[in-house]
Amino acid sequence: MTLVYLIAGESSGDVLGARLLAAMRAKAPGIRAAGIGGDRLAEQGMASLFPMRDLALMGLMEVLPNIRRLARRLDETVADITARRPDVVVTIDSPGFTSRIAKRIRPLGIPIVHYVAPQIWGWRAWRVKEIAQQMDRLLCLLPFEPPMFLAAGLDARFVGHPVLESGAETGDAARFRAQHGIGPDERVVLVMPGSRRTEITRMLPVFAEALRLAETRVPGLRPVVPLAGPVEAAVRAATASWSPAPILVTTLADKHDAFAAASAGLIKSGTSSLEVAMAGVPMLIGYKVNWLTGEILRRIATAKYAAIVNLLADAPIIPEFLQERCTPALLADALVELLTDPAIGAVQVAGARDLLDRLRPPGGGSPSEAAADAVLGVLAKP
Repeated sequence: MTLVYLIAGESSGDVLGARLLAAMRAKAPGIRAAGIGGDRLAEQGMASLFPMRDLALMGLMEVLPNIRRLARRLDETVADITARRPDVVVTIDSPGFTSRIAKRIRPLGIPIVHYVAPQIWGWRAWRVKEIAQQMDRLLCLLPFEPPMFLAAGLDARFVGHPVLESGAETGDAARFRAQHGIGPDERVVLVMPGSRRTEITRMLPVFAEALRLAETRVPGLRPVVPLAGPVEAAVRAATASWSPAPILVTTLADKHDAFAAASAGLIKSGTSSLEVAMAGVPMLIGYKVNWLTGEILRRIATAKYAAIVNLLADAPIIPEFLQERCTPALLADALVELLTDPAIGAVQVAGARDLLDRLRPPGGGSPSEAAADAVLGVLAKP
């Protein structure tokens, strides 16, 4: 039986890995799985080597205090792969951890596929050749990513973006309002601060104060915060003192219903912004990292935008509030505009929807099926 070793370091990678594994088994029954993942991969029958939350860190100042634990987890992962000798290793996003794994296991001769191209086009284009030496195939989510890797000799393929499989646009607004007792004059505002503990502690206070300021000008706001597995406890603790108390949604169906009911969103830059765009919700992008990390990124960044929709459009379709501009006052002003002028949100939603068509895999089918074909293709090679 074929053994696939999957490594996911955060919630979004866990979802990707679970869909990939399911699609691979549909095409090649009998595949076994081992590795590192969360609840979604566990639902596919894969036991994680250690809790995935141990890897959910981001930024230089966030990683440094945990460097010993991360080094230990790195050693454990390499040892497990060496002992199991899987037929293929699929690393998923989390480049800080997965690239180190790839370097360490490269001498074993096990095929390595990386899912989600490192965003070197944003700030580290010089790493292309190094990345090309670490893996056998790269699965890209964005259509403009493969050419730069192909030029370095890496087999890079655009497989489509998994947000198209999220079901984000399938929610029921009336059901959500009825289930949570939301009045007809109340407006739902999505709050999505990220899936890492450091993002929760940094972004939620900013979003909370922005909501408080906006409520003084637009009464009747009902914040809704979808919970992600590894950071659920952190979100509950951080929102315990909010007034009014936020609606915390724990299931995927409830999350999608919340999307349908939402009038606007305060969203951390990343995949969550694509989900919200799929659902047709106007939003504001907010993000900030530690000051030192931000200064380093400022000096080496080459991308003009943080939001993927804006990158695809090469234009600020979704307003971005990054670093020193990610303040409660600026976010509140922009949120009030979204809530009081429907035309602003309508233009944003229409522009984002047109761009999402560019994220479909070129060969048809779903992104997970395209990714499964790409991994199975590596297994089929002698």
